[in-house]
Amino acid sequence: MSFYAERFLPLLIDLSMRNKRLHPYRERTAGAAEGRVLDIGIGSGLNLPFYAQKAAEIFGLDPSLPLLARAQSKASRRQTPVHLIEGSAERIPLADRSMDTIVMTWTGCSIPEIFAALEEMRRVLKPCGRLLFVEHGRAPEPRVARWQDRLNPLWQRFSGGCRLNRKIDDLLSDAGFQIRSSDNGLHPRTKDYDVLL
Repeated sequence: MSFYAERFLPLLIDLSMRNKRLHPYRERTAGAAEGRVLDIGIGSGLNLPFYAQKAAEIFGLDPSLPLLARAQSKASRRQTPVHLIEGSAERIPLADRSMDTIVMTWTGCSIPEIFAALEEMRRVLKPCGRLLFVEHGRAPEPRVARWQDRLNPLWQRFSGGCRLNRKIDDLLSDAGFQIRSSDNGLHPRTKDYDVLL
């Protein structure tokens, strides 16, 4: 792993995701989680303050040890048990049908094998469980989508694998998830498209 990916990129991800304008999205998504919760791509633990008491136990999965080390300090401040796990969403080290809720906040764009990851999420989610997410993705306007396609190769290389043009809602539907409600729109400050379930 390069110095950039190992040392600099985790700091860059943490700084960019700390943006206070993202708090309402985190609060709405993580705040709705109940029971045993799996936070996919927990990173530095920025969702942890937003989990309500309905979240009885939280499992945070992330491939980055530097980011998990940052999450540990936030986890130790919670009364709810938090288990931080180094690993990939393509191979979730949890039992079948063991999670009540899965939370993804701006993570689906950067998972290398997204279809394998979605299969794993379905495997660990209880039959009546819910996947809650907020993501950025492909714009519905053709002109904006073309720019996303043009910028994506360079962006993906320097942003830890983030893809500007993934259509997350379609990927979830194709993986067998039923989208019961979503709110799509252009984020006013970042000019990025967010999808919130």
